[in-house]
Amino acid sequence: MAADDWARYWRADGVPVEAMHAHFTSHVYHRHSHESYSFGVTETGAQAFTCRHGRHVSASGMVMAFNPDDPHDGHAAVDGGFTYRMVHIWPEFLASLTGTPLPLFRSPVIGDAAVAASVGRLHQSLTGHASELERYERLAGTARLLVRHASGREPARLGADRLVAARVRELIRASAAGQGAGEVGGGELTADDLAAAAGCSRYAAYRAFRQAYGLSPSDYQRQLRVQTARRLLSAGVTPAQVAADAGFADQAHLTRWFRRYYGVTPGAYRAAAGGPAGP
Repeated sequence: MAADDWARYWRADGVPVEAMHAHFTSHVYHRHSHESYSFGVTETGAQAFTCRHGRHVSASGMVMAFNPDDPHDGHAAVDGGFTYRMVHIWPEFLASLTGTPLPLFRSPVIGDAAVAASVGRLHQSLTGHASELERYERLAGTARLLVRHASGREPARLGADRLVAARVRELIRASAAGQGAGEVGGGELTADDLAAAAGCSRYAAYRAFRQAYGLSPSDYQRQLRVQTARRLLSAGVTPAQVAADAGFADQAHLTRWFRRYYGVTPGAYRAAAGGPAGP
């Protein structure tokens, strides 16, 4: 991370919401997705990212809207980098705020000054000294503004390739669960394993998975490990133990990938979740 880059992370008390405030010039997000909805407002500069088969730029005053499991990357689009505020809201909680089914944001960039201002005020209430009632009102108000730019969920596609991809994903998830439980060899899959589970060739399994989920099988496997690490850190487990439990080679390996997904170190995230930041 460049000397003038910085990032801070917060975890809201009592609700499944997290917040981040960061400035990056050289940091590059590896292609990944989140379990949550993710809404970000760019304060200064501009950031570029690929999402949903297109390249997008979020400049000052624009809002980014990522659906759960929406693969994206990210990096500075201008020499001076960018500063942004991000709020992650877990799906069921977002639905409870709006009283509507889970929305689908078709465009990952929203040009709406009222939404941008609302996301900014929400972020400040989550990271400042707002009362619990004020924080909830900001969450509900921002959610209602955001869903105006969304529509209903797309119907699930159950074609042959989609079923192949689902079988591959099920195997990867089962293997990741074994890793988290400490089973010997958990998570160590081969291309032949994926092909056997899907009932097709290695190439067909890889192609179907990539088309369905926007990530390669290895990226998806690593993402599950990072998500496991996030949950363990939230529970107060030390980064060194998390590295072993989540299937990383060592703590340095965990730190490298965690930062590429979340923008902060495991220790900083653990501190935001209420535990000490030390090793």
